[in-house]
Amino acid sequence: MSEAASVTLADVEAAAARLAGQVLETPCLESRTLSQITGAQVFLKFENLQFTASFKERGALNKLLALQSCAPAGVIAASAGNHAQGVAHHAQRLGLRAVIVMPRHTPTVKVERTRGFGAEVVLHGEGFDDARAEAMRLAEAQGLAFVHPFDDPLVIAGQGTIALEMLRQQPSLDTLVIAVGGGGLISGIATVARALRPSLQIVGVQTARFPAMVNAIKGTAHPQGTSTIAEGIAVGEPGRITRELVRRLVDDLVLVDEGDIEQALVMLLEIEKTLVEGAGAAGLAALLKDPQRYAGRKVGLVLCGGNIDPLLLAAIIERGMVRAGRLARIRVGARDTPGALARITGVVGEAGANIEEVHHQRAFTTLSAQNVEVELVLQTRNHAHIDAVIAALQAQGFEAQPY
Repeated sequence: MSEAASVTLADVEAAAARLAGQVLETPCLESRTLSQITGAQVFLKFENLQFTASFKERGALNKLLALQSCAPAGVIAASAGNHAQGVAHHAQRLGLRAVIVMPRHTPTVKVERTRGFGAEVVLHGEGFDDARAEAMRLAEAQGLAFVHPFDDPLVIAGQGTIALEMLRQQPSLDTLVIAVGGGGLISGIATVARALRPSLQIVGVQTARFPAMVNAIKGTAHPQGTSTIAEGIAVGEPGRITRELVRRLVDDLVLVDEGDIEQALVMLLEIEKTLVEGAGAAGLAALLKDPQRYAGRKVGLVLCGGNIDPLLLAAIIERGMVRAGRLARIRVGARDTPGALARITGVVGEAGANIEEVHHQRAFTTLSAQNVEVELVLQTRNHAHIDAVIAALQAQGFEAQPY
């Protein structure tokens, strides 16, 4: 029997019994607004409410409980952040030494929180694969037990407890759309779903910048990027066990772009008042990208993590405001005379827009020497409002256009 075949519903149920009272049974609730927007009935599983703000602690704890009596030197893991925090937190609870190897560019919030759980953090390499190689080297050198973030039957079984909860909380679900990096989350969920609800449709979502599982399963050759806002699923090589489970149990795999993920993240923050990281928004991104595929279906999404760097979040929110037409940049040409700027700002105010930034440009412009170009960043209501502001400026004789 292969390792993949040995991950069964019974393993997941055993994991659920071990984890009871040690991880949060998170709610799975319908989002009426997202349902109206997408045309599907959307249910959100709030794994971002776990103590470490990620589902990863389920699999980590299930593995650590098995290692507790046979890892006297401690444990080691390689992770971009969420698995690291899960291992560190529960190792601390269980009295185990924990060493975590993280890629050098891991968001600071994840690095510091991992250290805050008492783990020894080693920053190494450009991505997960580099960090994993270093972790394996240190495991051998120091006699530490390696806790894989996804390619381990006990870790997969721990992640599968999410599906047990979802199908108990929302038994009418007919579709699950799940983020995929190395494949541990979707492998565990699919193991449960296929055993309990064989007809349930399971779709995996990867970022187009890290399409390793899509390439492995579909035989495609999508190029791999170097960075993504969904760093939690930025895995260059899927697991051996998870690859077999995904091939056997998952109906389809799709790719989403960075803009899709950004839009989904902002919508979850604005509509549901819940904070997710890039990977946590991947499922909703897939719905928004192809709503017709899911129209009329009862779709379960896992908000798998909520650890995001505050500066990245600020940038994503601002970019989301631009896409929605709530933040605009326009250029206004006018005669360089006293009071011209006051007249421009007066027209903008009368049109109901709020000025956030003003840049008065004389040298770097193609306008004649007697003219000035004013660049404005405006807070607006939508794209139609931007057009109305520009029209109002043009009606007053100004040369106005979007930047």
